[in-house]
Amino acid sequence: MSGAQAASWSTYTQPFQNSTTSLSGQAVQTSTYFVKMDYWRMHRATLNLNFQISQLSNRQLSDLTVSLNGVKFYSFRPKKQTGLQTKSIKIPLRLLQGENELQVSGQILTTKSKKATQDYRLAQTPANWLTIDNRSSVNCQYRVKQPTKNIDSFYDHFSGPDTIVNRQAAIRVPNQASNAELAASMYALTGEARVITTNNQQIPVTTFADKSGQAADYQLIVATYDHLPAQFKRLFNRATLQNRGMLRRVDRQGKHYLIVTALTGKLLAKAARFVANSELMTETSHPNADVTATTQTFTSSLNYSGRYQLTTTSDRLTGAGHQEQSYFVSLPVDRNNADGSTITVHLRYARNLDFKAALATVYINGVAVGSHHLTAKHADNDQFTVTLPKGMALGNSFTIRIGLDLPVTQSSATNESPWASIEPTSVAKIKSAPGNDLLFSNYPNLFLRHSTYDQLAVVRPRTMTAADYRTLTNIFNLIGNYAESNRGNITFYNQQPRQEILKRNNVIAFGTPTQNSLIAKLNSKLYFKFNHAQTGFVSNEKLSIEQRYGQTLGTAQLLRSPFNTKRGLLVVTGAQPEQAYLASTQLNTQKNIAQYTGDAIVVDQNNQHLGYRFKKNKLIDTSADQRQQISRHAQLLIYLGIALGVVVIILVATLLLLRHYHLLEKGTRHD
Repeated sequence: MSGAQAASWSTYTQPFQNSTTSLSGQAVQTSTYFVKMDYWRMHRATLNLNFQISQLSNRQLSDLTVSLNGVKFYSFRPKKQTGLQTKSIKIPLRLLQGENELQVSGQILTTKSKKATQDYRLAQTPANWLTIDNRSSVNCQYRVKQPTKNIDSFYDHFSGPDTIVNRQAAIRVPNQASNAELAASMYALTGEARVITTNNQQIPVTTFADKSGQAADYQLIVATYDHLPAQFKRLFNRATLQNRGMLRRVDRQGKHYLIVTALTGKLLAKAARFVANSELMTETSHPNADVTATTQTFTSSLNYSGRYQLTTTSDRLTGAGHQEQSYFVSLPVDRNNADGSTITVHLRYARNLDFKAALATVYINGVAVGSHHLTAKHADNDQFTVTLPKGMALGNSFTIRIGLDLPVTQSSATNESPWASIEPTSVAKIKSAPGNDLLFSNYPNLFLRHSTYDQLAVVRPRTMTAADYRTLTNIFNLIGNYAESNRGNITFYNQQPRQEILKRNNVIAFGTPTQNSLIAKLNSKLYFKFNHAQTGFVSNEKLSIEQRYGQTLGTAQLLRSPFNTKRGLLVVTGAQPEQAYLASTQLNTQKNIAQYTGDAIVVDQNNQHLGYRFKKNKLIDTSADQRQQISRHAQLLIYLGIALGVVVIILVATLLLLRHYHLLEKGTRHD
């Protein structure tokens, strides 16, 4: 292929989702996932594997095998060298699907004994290890198939990971968007953030005047009819927009547009909820869609029962020694693990095992929580249940790992390879309770209820700058990552809302105190306060702030709402809009927010970011904790009452016995 031809191919590299991972045991295995978009006309797919193996390994006996979607296609022996090794492996295009599981497995053996080639009962030690570096990746070369005139084709391209990483997707609104237009754009953004697969990239919300938005190949235009640019307004007849919102596909000068419009803000929000419903968007194989007040636009609700099936097929693990299989479990985002959770594992396994040492172990996030001995008697149908330790914190997502030790006896070492199968009836039963922490470790969960945004009142600057739009994008990108439904309500205000609105809603306020009157009025309640001139932050008990340095800081502060003590208040602010944007960069992705466990974040212009905790009582609903304490105390009193009753019964029985024997003695003396 010539250089000109190579240059015509698009490329997209997908890193392994796992962090750098070390696997121990003579048999090792790890999996990762990558996607191939329907609009890619594939030319080549390459696995770039970066790894390191034990310096003690025997290169003549150690080997690694790569499989895709359960089909093995490449095996090799590691080089005889220490340090990081790189292996580029061509992936057969015929094996590619939309979502692909790539598995690296093999054996890392450390013995150099000649006997080893005939004896598979090699000792498993910590020295048998393989490390997969997180710089490993899958690189795809392809040509992009142009979108059709239909909405589903545009949506596929618009949401594609390569489109987003290359910054070719944008949501565009009028230069001074109304509150209703901003709310509609956030419905669209959160719907996109829920389904896109990129971890560190997002779709920006920009204005019609923004140059980067104008340059994007795929543009979602969100505006009421009166605010549409002339080139788009002429596509609609005002009369046809009576009592309906509309979605319309159009292409102009190499750019691809989806226009979302309506005469009123209410219908525009309804049309935007249609965009936020991935099922509706992928089903709409037409260039236009009408949305009326009766159109069912809500995403389907998740029925949370606490029961998670670990696998839908039998997961078969083959080979002597230690084998492992991992499962990822995600709780609804507004709930946390509670005591009493269990994991039930259903197994079948070979009969040629050394059952004196055959073992199954369950791990939660790398911590062993229970083990079970395998027996010949139950080889065809074995099941065991482990109970998670009390107080074990799981978070909203966690990994269940099932480790199987499958040793073989000397007499069966040369027979059929040992195996074990994890059956589909294996389940995790996770008891949970709503999250109740007013800290960034529980953000944005505290603003979600039933997996959707929970009555959000967003107080914005009176006049929005480009930096304010970037701040807004960051805030709602993360909320969208967690919102699994579009049923909640987001309402924008460009001035301080009425007291009853602030009282019944969770509140997000962003911008500067000069732009946003609510932030100015809240200054006395902030952890990091502005000076009297509102030109910078001043020192407090947590951080000494030099005057000029205070002018460069942005802060995100998570407060108990002064309007309702059972609601949260997020303030993202700085002396200038750019400083508020700096603070928002820590709220935009799950990776960034995971760094913080307190209730205040400070970011300076050198991207130095610090986290602090101010509030002593972290609970959102303090009465819930009081009710729990009362319940615990009531249970204690019940137990004490029962114990006291038992003591009284014993005393009464003792007295009766003593009296009985005393009467007998008296009767004997009388005779």
